[in-house]
Amino acid sequence: MRRAVPAGLHFFARGVLIAALVVVQASARTSGELESGQAFDERQSLGPGDVKEGYESADYRTRSLSLLERRGVKMDLIRLAERPPLGLPPVPVPADNPLTRAKIELGRKLFFDRRLSINDTLSCAACHIPEQGFTNNELRTPVGVEGRAVLRNSPTLYNVAYQEHLFFDGRELSLENQVWQPITAHNEMAAPAIGYVMRKIRRMRDYDGMFEEAFDGRGPDILTIGQALASYQRTLLAADSPFDRWYFGGQPDAVGTSVKRGFALFSGKAQCIVCHRVEADHALFVDHQFHNTGLGYAESVSGSEPETTRVQLAPGVFTEISRATVDAVTQQRLPNDLGLYRVTESPGDRWKFRTQTLRNIALTAPYMHNGAFDTLREVIDFYDRGGVPNELLSPLIRPLGLTEEEKQDLEALLHALTGSNVPDLVADAFAAPIGDLSAEDPNWANENTLGY
Repeated sequence: MRRAVPAGLHFFARGVLIAALVVVQASARTSGELESGQAFDERQSLGPGDVKEGYESADYRTRSLSLLERRGVKMDLIRLAERPPLGLPPVPVPADNPLTRAKIELGRKLFFDRRLSINDTLSCAACHIPEQGFTNNELRTPVGVEGRAVLRNSPTLYNVAYQEHLFFDGRELSLENQVWQPITAHNEMAAPAIGYVMRKIRRMRDYDGMFEEAFDGRGPDILTIGQALASYQRTLLAADSPFDRWYFGGQPDAVGTSVKRGFALFSGKAQCIVCHRVEADHALFVDHQFHNTGLGYAESVSGSEPETTRVQLAPGVFTEISRATVDAVTQQRLPNDLGLYRVTESPGDRWKFRTQTLRNIALTAPYMHNGAFDTLREVIDFYDRGGVPNELLSPLIRPLGLTEEEKQDLEALLHALTGSNVPDLVADAFAAPIGDLSAEDPNWANENTLGY
């Protein structure tokens, strides 16, 4: 049984390995000017702002970005949804939840509101961080309220509008329903009940009239809260990448020869395209299916853990801590992750996980359902080896026999999938209000209580 690493140890042990992302993400636009024509420091939109690399050096100079100086630029998100960037199909929108500016604005406010959690500390954006690809580059798996361990990696929300199944095990089928699971999960935002969240929002004065305006007089309830959050997430569309401009836009110079060779491998020898599909006029890079690559199997049956674990005490400062010490402060045991089996209970579905999109993948490390791989090269090497053999391994997974040059070409292709409008979406997120607890909000310590 795999044990959870305590939240603090988990963070420091994993945080350092993502420093290279700052370099990786140079594939995105770096002009510093958004589509709107407004200036924006795009260093803020690509990777963690707290850059620790080189901290141990005597001549260290900080490159961390000041939150106080961070400025957002609001974007017309409904226009983006109505006209998706090059490479994406029309956005599927439920008939009972059409997009409106009022709903998107409300959903955006809810997404960044820490007060939706049990102790007013954790918002949706705490695990889906805009400048980190709407995922979390610094943790293999996120940490919930009070440091509670979470089983799986935070998936990116870019282009989530097109997903037919949500969560790595596919247990939810709509964004409207999905939003309630992290809000009420004990190890995530930990709200004790949906009714609790509804009552809490109704007592927050800064929401007065917003639900009624967005939903024809209807206030915050199980339906409208879910629909508002879903509406915002449907607008997080990131494409018009160098690949899109070459493959769909007919611009031969949009990518280099390495990327073109990489796509030939992708659709040929490596057969990546079987699961990460590319259509004639768009590409979601998913097949909406579930596959056993052997990674979940290996994690579930390994049964052995090292006697010590390396922990980062401060940037550049590490120590080895015994397994017994880690176990003594571990908050909880995490179950073996059987993937789709947890939904269907069909033995043949053990260790199957949803195919993840490759769009903007250079921004969304660490990779796989458990954040096992820190770099794209590790992912490529894993598939080149043929995954991990097991009795239920997908027949699509086999050794590829890639050369070093072929691996480099595949990696070049993956870097070419970063959407040009990513900085615009991050700038818009930075312009969103942050819901922090104030003396006027419902809280046991304030005059405005929850009324229990």
